[in-house]
Amino acid sequence: MDCVTVITNPTVSVRVTSTLSSFDVSRRFNRGITIAEFKSKLELIIGCPAASMDLQLFSSSDKFLQNLDDHEALLGSYPVDDDCRIHVIDRSGSLTGAFSDVSKVEKYEIPDELYEKRSDSVRNFKKNMKIGRFNEENMAKLEETLSQKENEEKAALALITVGKRCQVQVAGQPTKIGTVMFAGTADFKPGYWVGVKYDEPLGKNDGSVNGKRYFECEPNYGAFVKPLSVTVGDFPEEDYGLDEI
Repeated sequence: MDCVTVITNPTVSVRVTSTLSSFDVSRRFNRGITIAEFKSKLELIIGCPAASMDLQLFSSSDKFLQNLDDHEALLGSYPVDDDCRIHVIDRSGSLTGAFSDVSKVEKYEIPDELYEKRSDSVRNFKKNMKIGRFNEENMAKLEETLSQKENEEKAALALITVGKRCQVQVAGQPTKIGTVMFAGTADFKPGYWVGVKYDEPLGKNDGSVNGKRYFECEPNYGAFVKPLSVTVGDFPEEDYGLDEI
């Protein structure tokens, strides 16, 4: 006796992908339509001519099953189940991503002197509304605050000597103990910095940043912090009992 497979659900939900897009869409289709009719429906979804489509069927785990190449066969005659993926290969010669890849589009940049004269620009709006750098009063206060902080950091740095034991307290981080290994300006960021070798591997580097070495220590034991976060003093190295058995 021949075995008969009974399909109780006349429709099936599949994921559709294509060579024309990096996105996939989920749609429900009638199992009773032919592959030719199925391609016509896909044409509205993918934007690829039905006559230029090759269809591949993948399982829900993305394992290739077979090609859907019989135009007269019913969609349900193939092992198409819910969550399967049907991949559309476009043979029309369209360029993949031709409408989404803007890397090859020549960009126009308006000269600054012309942009300055425009009355409908964002810059002109900020000027009129005194926003950001166009608010002279706020900018003056900001510069004063930054200058004051820089002076405070410079004064704090003068009290920090390389070789001294220190405690580092950075907001949102646990207190750390270590040794001052560097004090001064650095190339990676403006301002004043203190290089510390921690007693524990709680740092971010080995004393070097962007290929430039400021001091020597083991990886993850070094860090650079602002002077106001550093307190020098008698901070003996804690004994964590690592030599005990």
